[in-house]
Amino acid sequence: MSLTSVLVAAILSASGASASAIPSRQFARQDASIPLLTWQLLPTGSTQQFRGLAPVSDQIAWVSGTNGTVLKTVDGGSSWTSVGPSLSEADATLQFRDVQAWSAERAVILSIGEGSDSRIYITSDGGATWTQTFVSEEEKAFYNCVDFDTEQHGFAVSDPVNGKFRLIETFDGGASWAIVDSSGMPPALELEAGFSASGTCLETAGGRWYAAAGGVDPGRVFASPDGHVWSVADSTIDGGEASGVFTIQFRDARHGIALGGNFSAPTGNVNNAAWSDDGGLSWTAAAKFPGGYRSGSTWVPGLCKTAIAVGPTGSDVSVDGGRTWHGFYNGSFDSVECVNAGACWASGSGGRVARLSFE
Repeated sequence: MSLTSVLVAAILSASGASASAIPSRQFARQDASIPLLTWQLLPTGSTQQFRGLAPVSDQIAWVSGTNGTVLKTVDGGSSWTSVGPSLSEADATLQFRDVQAWSAERAVILSIGEGSDSRIYITSDGGATWTQTFVSEEEKAFYNCVDFDTEQHGFAVSDPVNGKFRLIETFDGGASWAIVDSSGMPPALELEAGFSASGTCLETAGGRWYAAAGGVDPGRVFASPDGHVWSVADSTIDGGEASGVFTIQFRDARHGIALGGNFSAPTGNVNNAAWSDDGGLSWTAAAKFPGGYRSGSTWVPGLCKTAIAVGPTGSDVSVDGGRTWHGFYNGSFDSVECVNAGACWASGSGGRVARLSFE
């Protein structure tokens, strides 16, 4: 059976759909052994760049991005509402690079930048009102990503401050934050930093935490059982200026994928993906790499070895845990997240938001 047949059969089983329920335009094939899928663009009515993406279900999703923009849909992407915080003229250009959401009402957004441009806002009324709950008081801090392992507990990660990656932690759903003692964090290498490219440079799964970094060769992956005591391992992903690990995703405490490459050379398709089966202690280069630099990735819940990666030159799917990647649809996206096999969402520049739905 071809990989396409395997993937489609697995998705049908997970979603309870029949073959006739899937539009034929979803699939295109150059080779019978390679699964090819197509993103369906949604009408956001925006031209902003959305690196922040937080789908809640097949109907509810949040995106966040440039010029203080936050949008929300509650009808599967058919319509979108602008729900960003009211900002002063001086703050109107804030970039909300990451968003986490639990419902149509509750969400957390992170703005990026040096010093006080790194901020966190929360809402509990669907974006009607927002409360700023964190603003960086450290000039050298530059927060890149935020993630939660429960609705109450989470971390946000910054580029190194005083030689170590900086973390802040919340125990109340983002209502308050405290700087984490850095004594358990290994020293950062010279020029090492994180990337605020898709909100997936910080990840939690299986009770563990992971952080991705670049700027050094090779890019590195940090791992922790609790977010306080960390180890670090070299990936096989080429690093350097604007290069390294941009996105990291684990499906459980052991099995993970890391992707990235060179942001300034987006078509580079060598040493830009790796996989781990020991909780990030070691990494193995993919046998077949994605088609270029990739900024975002996601596992497909319910399909234990299936993952999707996106970047400015296209998207890729793996059905073997990140060991081989197969390209589909040459469209630009920055972020991707699957709620389940029937609801995968992507977002990017020019107001682009899309769904890859198999219902």
